[in-house]
Amino acid sequence: MTVLASYLPLVPLLAGIATGLFGWRRSTALAAVVGSAGVTTGGVILGTIVVDRGAVIAAGGLVRVDALSAYLILIIGVASLISSAYAVGYIDTELRLGHTTPQGARLYGLLVQIFIACMLIAVSTDNIGVMWVAVEATTIATAFLVGHRRTRAAVEASWKYVVIASVGVSIAFLGIVLLYFASRHASVGAATLRWSQLLAMAGKLDPAVTRLAAGAVIIGFGTKAGLAPFHTWLPDAHSQAPAPVSALMSGVLLSVSFYVLARHKVVIDAVLGPAYMRNMLIAVGLLSLGVAASLLIAQRDYKRLLAYSSIEHMGLVAFGTAIGSPLAVAGALYHMLGHAIAKSVAFCASGEILFDSGTTRIADVRGLLKRRPALGTVFGLALLALLGIPPFSLFASEVAILRAAGAAHLELVMVLAAALLLVAFVSILQHGRQMLLGEPTGGHTDRRTPAIALTTLAIALGASAVLGVTLGPLDRLLTAASRVVAP
Repeated sequence: MTVLASYLPLVPLLAGIATGLFGWRRSTALAAVVGSAGVTTGGVILGTIVVDRGAVIAAGGLVRVDALSAYLILIIGVASLISSAYAVGYIDTELRLGHTTPQGARLYGLLVQIFIACMLIAVSTDNIGVMWVAVEATTIATAFLVGHRRTRAAVEASWKYVVIASVGVSIAFLGIVLLYFASRHASVGAATLRWSQLLAMAGKLDPAVTRLAAGAVIIGFGTKAGLAPFHTWLPDAHSQAPAPVSALMSGVLLSVSFYVLARHKVVIDAVLGPAYMRNMLIAVGLLSLGVAASLLIAQRDYKRLLAYSSIEHMGLVAFGTAIGSPLAVAGALYHMLGHAIAKSVAFCASGEILFDSGTTRIADVRGLLKRRPALGTVFGLALLALLGIPPFSLFASEVAILRAAGAAHLELVMVLAAALLLVAFVSILQHGRQMLLGEPTGGHTDRRTPAIALTTLAIALGASAVLGVTLGPLDRLLTAASRVVAP
């Protein structure tokens, strides 16, 4: 299993290299689908192993896959599988409509796989320095993907993303340097960047330095995770990126960034106690919920609507992690998986709506269920999943987080979070109703969604519904993963 843990990132890289060498064609697009299926399978295998035998350690300790890592690998695999399967027809349509060139499609196929590989590296290393490099590398890869269409709006969104995300990650780098400094002065020869070793020597780390590091980590990785007030890059980038890229950025990149933050939180909590990080995460979590709820009310663009919904969901993940009990952390991790599936489906469906209507304005999309019944049904169900309507899994995870808040005697914070969730719920429901119901209006194409895309999205929604009823064998992995954050 050490070989699997060490070389799993090579699976998407090989698919990307194939596209880089031979260009975008059906065979290389399907190779990316197979690669994503391989990552998902790898996550399942590693999850089974680590639950029974403990962490898999390789490459002299540089690679370390425990239950939390395996859980994130599974999320990456699922979201990339949805995205890559949908992208087969999506990029073909982009080429046919002249929205991209063969060279642009080749670059797309290469960069997406590099993006996926970097996320896998970030969640499977024991070195927080390597984590930082991997997260920064995702910024470089996705910056070109955001500007894929090379329109003025796409280029502006790409530059905004690069500037804000790079500043955030630079601040995170300061936090890593401070933790290294604290380890260096803990005892002679103790300097380390490995989070497992930092955790072991937590009692010797300087609290004042660690406190500074905590602030830098929350600002830095919170920026990449889309937490307010560091979220300003997210709506523009997600609304301009190609639909499969938006699915990956929203569905899994935000969670990977928060995973890195959570790894640091475990070390910082061991030094300072849980209250310091808890208060900061509750603050940014509630602020994220508030910002998202307020901006969802009058939103006019359905891709930006989905982007602000991501801020809302990441705020809830931060809130659950802040509470810190096993139930709350399990709810937050469960929420990551549910959000990855539902948001990937929603963004992919939004790509089809854009092809169909030629616009991202909510006011210009009407009667989707009547005009495109299959597409309208998929998009409508994806919105219901994001709203936490039973039986979809986000309902169970939201209830778990709010229950945990009550059990932790955070009743006032719980009520405030529930009220903000209700505002977001009503706003998204209203916008979705306007798009799905009524008589079709505006110009439309005669394009039909490829069967592979609809089948993939339907299966993903079915999986989300099943996960809302039972976790099945995933329950053991989720429990073990939550214990890493909440021992």
